[in-house]
Amino acid sequence: MPAHLLDGLRCASCGTPGALCLDPVRALAECRECGQTALTLTDTDEGRSL
Repeated sequence: MPAHLLDGLRCASCGTPGALCLDPVRALAECRECGQTALTLTDTDEGRSL
């Protein structure tokens, strides 16, 4: 089950606001409304430029 609710964000597929959940262990964001999933990427550089 997804662990964290992504408040204020809208699903790109169905457009439902506030329905996205984040599962950090599987690195997935999932829409509770339509079931669409997306792989999440983390910035290991933490925004630092070269």
